[in-house]
Amino acid sequence: MKTLSKVAALVLASAGLSVSASAAPAYEFSEPVYLYVDGKLVQSAEFKRSSSLNYMFEATTELSKGEHKILIADRKKSCANSYVADTGADGKLLFGKTTKVSGCAQNKTFKMNIMLPGNYTFSLSMFNPKTPTVKAIRATTGVVEVKREVPKAKCITYKGGPVTVDVAGTWPNGTLLRDAYTGETMKVAGGKVKVVPGASSEGIVLLEPATEESKRIKPFSWDNAVIYFLLTDRFNNGDKSNDFSYGRFKDGKDEIGTFHGGDFKGIIQKLDYLQKLGINAIWITPMVEQSHGYIGGGDQGHSFPFFAYHGYWAADFTRLDANYGTDDDLRNLVRECHKRGIRLIVDTVMNHPGYATLADLQDFGLESVTKNTGELPSRWADYRPKNLASWQGYSQFMDYSSKNWVDWWGNKWIRAGFPHHQQPGNDDQNMGVAGLPDFITEGKTPVDLPKFLKNKKDTRAVQLPNATVLDYLVSWHTYWVRNFGIDALRCDTVKHVQAQAWKKLHDSAAQALKEWKREHSSEKLDDLPLFMVGEVWDHGLSHDDLYYKNGFDSLINFDYQRKSFELAQCMADADPTYTNYAKMIAGDPHFNGLSYISSHDTKMFWSDFKSFTLQKRAANSFLMLPGQVQIYYGDESGRPIMADGGYPDQALRSDMNWGDLNKPEYRDLYQHWSKLNHFRLAHPAIADGKHRKISKPKSPYYAFVREKGSDKVMVVFVGNRP
Repeated sequence: MKTLSKVAALVLASAGLSVSASAAPAYEFSEPVYLYVDGKLVQSAEFKRSSSLNYMFEATTELSKGEHKILIADRKKSCANSYVADTGADGKLLFGKTTKVSGCAQNKTFKMNIMLPGNYTFSLSMFNPKTPTVKAIRATTGVVEVKREVPKAKCITYKGGPVTVDVAGTWPNGTLLRDAYTGETMKVAGGKVKVVPGASSEGIVLLEPATEESKRIKPFSWDNAVIYFLLTDRFNNGDKSNDFSYGRFKDGKDEIGTFHGGDFKGIIQKLDYLQKLGINAIWITPMVEQSHGYIGGGDQGHSFPFFAYHGYWAADFTRLDANYGTDDDLRNLVRECHKRGIRLIVDTVMNHPGYATLADLQDFGLESVTKNTGELPSRWADYRPKNLASWQGYSQFMDYSSKNWVDWWGNKWIRAGFPHHQQPGNDDQNMGVAGLPDFITEGKTPVDLPKFLKNKKDTRAVQLPNATVLDYLVSWHTYWVRNFGIDALRCDTVKHVQAQAWKKLHDSAAQALKEWKREHSSEKLDDLPLFMVGEVWDHGLSHDDLYYKNGFDSLINFDYQRKSFELAQCMADADPTYTNYAKMIAGDPHFNGLSYISSHDTKMFWSDFKSFTLQKRAANSFLMLPGQVQIYYGDESGRPIMADGGYPDQALRSDMNWGDLNKPEYRDLYQHWSKLNHFRLAHPAIADGKHRKISKPKSPYYAFVREKGSDKVMVVFVGNRP
């Protein structure tokens, strides 16, 4: 989970929209007002009254990259309805900044520099007609499909026909080889073979001995993990009856921060799809019971209800969130994964619980920390701001100065900005990540179970003797491993919790998994110990003893994504990365790293260029990488981004595009990723073998060998088609 300072600001500065603003009188233009872009009136960009504020007017238009001259005026550019931003001598309007505008600007324009082409919404506020304001932001009412041209890069060029590859020193004459991508075979003669890449391969040839053993998927090892990361809520809806648990609802607009309905049953329905893709482990987002209600996302005039659909805002760590399913659904998910040789990795949070929402305060009997509740509906989860003006407005009913916040998690459990609580600090260990309450995991003093959990009827949380905050958290997370056979944990916000805490979690969960496997011999896949991978924000591929000696088998590698575009453009440029990664990983049996090209917090590779060609090339360089690899749902299917409401990471969390897989170009992309994944599964040397470049500087191709024990393969890249 990435630190979202914007969310923190909304929670901490939570006064919301003032009463006077929401009650402002309606404003009317004497004539229709439009956007003028570079001197031309944009007919479709008429300023219409906002659906949420009676004094706010909005117009949306597409803007290309570069500097534009903007004017807001009626058709006659009359003095009464002609506005230009009062920006000073440079005449520039800053993106996302509310700026005063001057009237009677008939012969003036203001400049706006657009870095990312797409649709932009201009908001003109007439709250005070004498001092109107304007702001421009990326359009939040839908997604703009802007297809950028992929920059040309210097690379080997393949013009067709067979390419002669030198394999002397790798296989003897007479050896029958096979291209695992096409299935075509060739015999080594004179130390060489002639290869022709598959038409859909983007220049890659996967050479292996032409035997049945070479095709066979090898015994699982976490060193050769091909992990598929999905947001449970956004993947597949298998049970619509649980879509609106705890009084949750749709917002009827862009559904940026609402629950979309994905659940455990939905994942089960798609396990065959994942197995055919060549996945041997699935990482799902946190599954425990989340904050019941919403906080406000976005800003005035463009806000939205922001629920905990992503799973990182827990309310009760001992129960599953009802939106995802029941205990039986989770057991069935583990069972069905194991039937297909797939391990289940569950995201785990020990740094923080979720925000308190109106729904939580009522559901958990915490009415004493609220105020003015007579203005709320009988069920607080049903509260909607008047005219949907500002979803942050729920905070007007919260009494942040109340001493009764000790009845929530309490001052022995969390740091938070409440009376009688420790205030969050400024370093990694005691800060409030994204303004969230910070668990005091380093505390040595035994604590009681929080009062709200003592009173929560369906919780499994019980008072533990002489237990610290950390003891409770470890116990709660271990429960899921011990009772459901969870194979692995992905740990969130690792650097914000002391390293020794993770060691304690690892040791407890590892013992629990061992016990589960002993008692469920027919359901277990193997006797491998618990696997634990951590998110240490911005950590690269390096052996950091602080983490690897405190429970972690692997850490997420943030570095590869930065290289992924360059190496997708030309796979031949990947050799220094391959050499470095293989040296670190194959040379150390206790070290590995999990690399990715897309994630829920950073960016999606597909979204920049929406190029099937580039997405295949990205797979070629990425899936031949030493170490563990993480595929983010949609990498293999060209999943588009969604509206983000001003939070760029929300755009990365769109619904899986199942319908697109009926289209030939999307199906071809999926099959490409599948072939490469299955090659990895059949050849552990790709992930954990010694790397040796065999092509010479003047060779018309790039080629390397990976070798581990008896497993030996050669990957050849003959170049990009012109």
